Amino acid sequence: MSTPSPRVLVVDDEQAIRHFLRVSLSSHGYDVHEATTAQEALAAVRADRPDVIILDLGLPDGDGIEVTRRLREWSQIPIIILSVREREADKIAALDAGADDYLTKPFGVGELLARVRVALRHAAPSPGQSAFVTGDLRVDLEHRLVSVGGREVQLTPTEYDLLRVLILHAGKVLTHRQLLRLVWGAPYEAETHLLRVNISNLRRRIEPDPTRPRYILTEPGVGYRLCDNPKL
Repeated sequence: MSTPSPRVLVVDDEQAIRHFLRVSLSSHGYDVHEATTAQEALAAVRADRPDVIILDLGLPDGDGIEVTRRLREWSQIPIIILSVREREADKIAALDAGADDYLTKPFGVGELLARVRVALRHAAPSPGQSAFVTGDLRVDLEHRLVSVGGREVQLTPTEYDLLRVLILHAGKVLTHRQLLRLVWGAPYEAETHLLRVNISNLRRRIEPDPTRPRYILTEPGVGYRLCDNPKL
């Protein structure tokens, strides 16, 4: 039996964007469903059970942040947010509400497909992960050992905890607030300088060139992403 095509729900009130997404995704084997409002989106998720949701922030009867929040009350389906560059605060709010990723308009087909593949990969059930490998970086999660190019790297406990959180969400954007909460705890959510210092230290230890990071990528104004498929 053939494997069913992954279902993608596109939620956007702009017909041109929906058409672009439908053509782009359908031509690569995805089963595309559409919704144009927040209410249609919530109903479609229950009816169609998509594997990935591509959700615009600006909808005629509400916003994507509230849709994301409501979906996260009962569903863990990956959500990719569509946004415009000028609205960094909205992107952060959507990610904090539970979105998995975002695409900035305008975007290319290649970037779209890559983000969808990452979302599907993270949603797929997998056995307990004991090691993470990407490029020359290897992290033994069971024994807390880190190596780059076969050479062991010594990290502080905080640096390791930060790297581990990034690994557990590899490929996904984590906001500054999310990282601070997950590594240091809720009282530290506003301590962005603390996060920047530790990211800088971690990059110096694991990146071939810390000024041009390959693994820990900055999402300007939003947070950080651990690249699980670096260009070597």
